[in-house]
Amino acid sequence: MWQFMLRRLSYALLAVFVISLVSFAVIQLPPGDYVTDMINRVRATGGKVDPEFEQRMREVYGFNQPMIVQYAKWLTNILTRGEFGYSFIYKRDAGEMIMERLPTTAVMVFGAVLLTWLIALPLGVMAAVYKRTVIDYSAIFIGFVGLAVPSFMLAIVVLFVVYRTFGRATIGLFSPEYVAAPWSVNRLLDLLKNMWLPALITAVTGIGALTQTMRANLLDELNKPYVNTARAKGLPEWRLLWKYPVRHALNPFVSTIGWLLPALVAGDVVISIVLNLPTAGSMLYAALLQQDQYVAAGFILLLSSLTVIGTLISDLLLALLDPRIRLS
Repeated sequence: MWQFMLRRLSYALLAVFVISLVSFAVIQLPPGDYVTDMINRVRATGGKVDPEFEQRMREVYGFNQPMIVQYAKWLTNILTRGEFGYSFIYKRDAGEMIMERLPTTAVMVFGAVLLTWLIALPLGVMAAVYKRTVIDYSAIFIGFVGLAVPSFMLAIVVLFVVYRTFGRATIGLFSPEYVAAPWSVNRLLDLLKNMWLPALITAVTGIGALTQTMRANLLDELNKPYVNTARAKGLPEWRLLWKYPVRHALNPFVSTIGWLLPALVAGDVVISIVLNLPTAGSMLYAALLQQDQYVAAGFILLLSSLTVIGTLISDLLLALLDPRIRLS
């Protein structure tokens, strides 16, 4: 088991390294950089910029160096000093800005994962047990709606309903007294109290997909001979259901965490932009638009680490549920 865990952990670290390299390179793909954007804004207002000043600015920010050199310095500073670079737009340490938004994002994403499991697992089980009944058809309908309706469209609809019902144009994550407050136990509890609606919007797609997955897996298990044998021996239906078919059907269900967490992270980014939530998504979007590369690269690195952690968790849970995976 320990060898399996160490092997998966080494794969996860390698994946994070590759993602950080690719994301840093992709951010620099658009033509120009922050200095170019700044010079264009000055010239758009009728101002003039000395070419020597532009060259000095590139040297100050390190844009005159090759991309691989910039990446090596950035990664070295993260590993040795915990520094993610400097925000050109906000004139602040990028790491401080990221750490202000990352806890909110992490709570939102893991809250969405929890809601997805709490809703999809029992719904999929009931749909399989009560096949071809109103419960089954309702679960199928919910699954299709979750898969078909984009999360950003649902967010816009919810925002409109909240505005028409309560007269509020926004859906916040914090009460007014905690918006600018430092992190504390009370602020975290206030976040948990207010985040359920954005988390549910983020989780809708996952609920639709996992409900269908659990229903299909359990229907397949319920038709196997060992279920009929257990019934013939007089095993109570509820014990039979949860001890054998549901447990076996959980293997593919657990493996979906590997793609569920990345999907929820991506959904959180989109929904935070639509609802103007103080999570990583809105700041990442602004950093990409304004070519604030160290803020954008830091956010992408940490958000992608969350997705890698999700894959690692699914591998470990599968190993705990199925000894055959550990032995292989």
